[in-house]
This record gives sequence, C-alpha cells and structure tokens, in this order.
Amino acid sequence: MFVQESHLQDAWKQSANCLGVDPDLFFPERGASTKEAKRVCGACVVRQECLEYALENGEKFGIWGGMSERERRRVRRERALARREATGSATA
Repeated sequence: MFVQESHLQDAWKQSANCLGVDPDLFFPERGASTKEAKRVCGACVVRQECLEYALENGEKFGIWGGMSERERRRVRRERALARREATGSATA
C-alpha cells in the first residue's frame, strides 16, 4: 500500500520537462550558471509540484521547481514567518 501511495504522490515526475534531460544541468558546479536549468523549468507544467517536493523533502542541492537552494531557503523562511504571524495573531 505504501509503495502504491508513494508512486501516486510522485506521478507528477512523469510530466516534468526535465525528464530525459542530463541531470548535471540541474546540479551545476558551485558558481556555474543555473540559467539553462531554470529555462527548462520555466515552461514546465509540474513546476509547482516539483518545488513543493523539494521544500517538503529538504532538498539542499540543485534546481527544483525553477529555484536554487538559496531561493528555496528564502521561501521556507517566508513561509515560517507567515505561520508564526498567523499563529501569533490567532492567540492575540
């Protein structure tokens, strides 16, 4: 059952623009350009699912959902701040 659920949760991967593209493009050397990887992600129909996957699984490397790790860290910080503010205003 768990394997089946996991497969369904990851079904979005079969629709990704990066399917069949050299993975090295999405894991560039430090300081190398991410422009081409982000271009592939730009028109991807599952870009949001990919980004959420990376955020939920703490992916530390590579381009996921069109964002670098630095950009994903910013999203995580913004979401954490929003949750704290929502919790704080709910208790006030």
